[in-house]
Amino acid sequence: MDAIVGSAVVFSHTKSSALNLHTVNHKVYKYSNQGRSSSQPCTMSYSRSSGYKNSIVDGFHLTSAGPTNAFGKAFFSAGICSYVDHIVEAPSHSAEERIGVLLLNLGGPETLGDVQPFLYNLFADPDIIRLPRPFQFLQQPLAQLISLLRAPKSKEAYASIGGGSPLRKMTDEQALALKTALCAKRKHVNVYVGMRYWHPFTEDAVHQIKRDGITKLVVLPLYPQYSISTTGSSLRVLQNMFREDDYLSTLPVAIIQSWYQRQGYVKSMANLIEKELQSFSRPNEVLIFFSAHGVPVSYVEEAGDPYRDQMEDCIFLIMKELKDRGVENDHTLAYQSRVGPVQWLKPYTDEVLVELGQKGIKSLLAVPVSFVSEHIETLEEIDMEYKELALESGIENWGRVPALNCTATFIEDLAAAVIEALPLATAMSSWRNPPPPKESQSESEHDHPIEYVIRMFFGSILAFVLLFSPKLISAFKSHLL
Repeated sequence: MDAIVGSAVVFSHTKSSALNLHTVNHKVYKYSNQGRSSSQPCTMSYSRSSGYKNSIVDGFHLTSAGPTNAFGKAFFSAGICSYVDHIVEAPSHSAEERIGVLLLNLGGPETLGDVQPFLYNLFADPDIIRLPRPFQFLQQPLAQLISLLRAPKSKEAYASIGGGSPLRKMTDEQALALKTALCAKRKHVNVYVGMRYWHPFTEDAVHQIKRDGITKLVVLPLYPQYSISTTGSSLRVLQNMFREDDYLSTLPVAIIQSWYQRQGYVKSMANLIEKELQSFSRPNEVLIFFSAHGVPVSYVEEAGDPYRDQMEDCIFLIMKELKDRGVENDHTLAYQSRVGPVQWLKPYTDEVLVELGQKGIKSLLAVPVSFVSEHIETLEEIDMEYKELALESGIENWGRVPALNCTATFIEDLAAAVIEALPLATAMSSWRNPPPPKESQSESEHDHPIEYVIRMFFGSILAFVLLFSPKLISAFKSHLL
């Protein structure tokens, strides 16, 4: 999530399985759409590397897709999710098989003028602001209010890194690199980019996939660890679209839900850390400081989000790889980007940096472990805000590991993950508990314009009160839920 624009804000929510995707039906309201795909010819080659299997997981079907990973641990909590609730005949493919890979990411404003509508899309997502059922009508007014209030500060942050987010450009480059790596492995695919909150939207990518006549699809979220607010939110969009379309519902699909445990990812992170440590005059004295994006505690403790467990496991695997190479540096993990009146995962990055300075730590290497691309949270929050705080707190030598971006070993491992997932693709054509039909944005805004205006007006007033009144929020949680 965007550290400056804010992140998941939880007022309250009912207990539910974080991974039980088929029982969730959310409405998301967006500004304008624009599609995009990556289908450039192969122009690069990569050496072939071996990967190892993940597993089918999460609520639908659980079976081992291969051996345990290189670290001797089987990962069934997240991996390749194959929708096998009810398998039907897929679309007839008399012609050559057409494979698609859909990369999912957050998205970000490309200009300062995009900031406020991007924020609106972000906060209109019920997986970001989880309102109790009696107050879900406030979703749009609250999103509008928060986006208007936060836009000025967010614009300043984006202006400091060049006037917009580089996330789309970098994700497009990753898509091309992945396509090239797969081509080198004799897998000719179309790679698509779908952003959750800005162009090109996930919905537009899916429409392009349908127009291109894709016959088998691998969905690859660019989030190493699974969270309700990232991968989960994007997958629910896909689920709704595939359920409602006759062609898409019979399209074989495999979803790689998380991949932090893959050997290629772990080794790529260790390579970057090991390289950056050498930039210090005394590498052995440097504290390795992992900074992960935070989520509200209630996501983990009430909704069953596996994010914290996966993050801690991820750090364990990276540090084990480093220790196997003789790197014995101390390390710590903290969580950044909290916002709102609720408790987030601790310890907080800003507080830990101050404490480390007080303890006499002089050399620190920051490692952004939730992110595989440079964006506002690495370029502004870590490189500017946290660096300044660290130096003010007494830390003298500061370094930061770059995001993976298009690192060859990282892209090579993603390609291996895609190839491993392909045989597991199955149609998601039937659902155990089909949700009721959704009311579309056009119905609420255009078919009943007066009702919509009234709801937005009074909802905005109530949303304003709720937003700045933690005591009221606690009262709602205690007495109305």
